[in-house]
Amino acid sequence: MAKIAVFDSGLGSLSIIKEMQKSFKSEIIYFADQQNYPYGKKSQAQLGRIMRKSINLLEKFSPDFIVIASNTPSLMLNLSTKKIFDVKPPLKEAKKLTTSKQIGILATKSAIKSKGLSKYVQENIPKSFKIFKINGSKLVDLVESGKFLTEKKYCEKIIKKELQVLNKNQIDVITLSSTHLPFLKKYLEKEFPNIQFIDPGNIVAQKIYSKIKNKQLKRNSLKIFTSGNTENFQSKLLKIGIKNKINFLSF
Repeated sequence: MAKIAVFDSGLGSLSIIKEMQKSFKSEIIYFADQQNYPYGKKSQAQLGRIMRKSINLLEKFSPDFIVIASNTPSLMLNLSTKKIFDVKPPLKEAKKLTTSKQIGILATKSAIKSKGLSKYVQENIPKSFKIFKINGSKLVDLVESGKFLTEKKYCEKIIKKELQVLNKNQIDVITLSSTHLPFLKKYLEKEFPNIQFIDPGNIVAQKIYSKIKNKQLKRNSLKIFTSGNTENFQSKLLKIGIKNKINFLSF
């Protein structure tokens, strides 16, 4: 029956897992590779090594599919296969929603500077549209540090400061192109009520559902592993209502 391994550098995978669990029932192996956080500041060569090691490690669980739940390596490396799903900015959806033809891509520093993103934009967006690539690395840190749960005023201040570009342009749609960012969606919508923020989690979940709809389990199960400090990670997950035991796993 359906077994899916999902990984990124920390909490980001959970935004994808949440949508997967809404869409279908399966066994999920979740690996938070906190030892290599953040992916957003790694070079292409470094990311390539980390991805190969992570995929080889997760293959030991014999999953039907592996989800690279991070936009950064998905854009910087060509990793998608019949078995491996990646996550990329939902530009087709953004193109349908925008009326100003000004779209923001909020992603990590490495992703916005990558040739992969430039190529992906070129392939999916007409030249008549204006694309803004916005560095959201400091916002990703708000999530991974757990501050999005405990320091509301500080988060609001950082979001306002980091996204000043949104007040100077007519951007009306933004893709949340780090899987950490959906955790900040309420903050973002409050600060920028006239902008639509798109979370790609459901799009990824539907792609997987089309492959496993006849192999579903009776109920969802979730096994969680981290390459970081298990107690620290456990305390973060408890704050968002996840009580599963955290196991240590490393290369």
